[in-house]
Amino acid sequence: MCGMGTEEMLRAAGIGRGDEVVVPAFGRADVAGAVVAVGAQPVFADIDPHTYCLDAEAVAAATGPRTAAMVVVHRFGRPAPMWRLRAHGERHRLLVLEERDAVGQPAEVTERRKAADHLDQRLRGVATPERDREHTYTQYVVRVPGNGRPDRDAFARALKARGVACSVPVKTPLHRTADHWRDIRLPATERAADDTLALPLVPAGERRGLHRVVSACNALGGLLQPA
Repeated sequence: MCGMGTEEMLRAAGIGRGDEVVVPAFGRADVAGAVVAVGAQPVFADIDPHTYCLDAEAVAAATGPRTAAMVVVHRFGRPAPMWRLRAHGERHRLLVLEERDAVGQPAEVTERRKAADHLDQRLRGVATPERDREHTYTQYVVRVPGNGRPDRDAFARALKARGVACSVPVKTPLHRTADHWRDIRLPATERAADDTLALPLVPAGERRGLHRVVSACNALGGLLQPA
């Protein structure tokens, strides 16, 4: 982004009052906050349930006569389908901005991919990330089956009790927060906020740590059944 933040890029493009900017509701509040800071209106579009990034069809549905831009956020090291999103932007003359994770050095990415491959092959009872050769695994995010948030939160507490650090990547979608409330349904976003869990990516060389993650998850996974 040429060393500029989202707010600066929006200002430089002349986007402001009266404009709408399509953003994801699944993620940090600072992206929508940057849109508000320039005087524009954030419009929330749903995500692809596999990449957790903006879904191109959802962006198309959210695009209206006042839409001036979209901000695409690459999530957990998984790239968004930029060719489809840029094509939509070109058709409607929209500014397309990207926000990427801090990926790290190539050796770090290689190590994370090795650890992710180990977990992919051994985890049971949770849905592992879909494989993608471009995935850099800045976070290793699984889905906990069952009754959404109650089961996911119980699963997380049980993992922590077994010494496995884990975290909920997005606790509340932005369109359900006080600052950005919208009376809309974003099914993929809402489901992802309810059942995703980030597991620790222990370096692949530390097999004992990886084994602890696998053992704890697999011991619990059989307790939960898909909804």
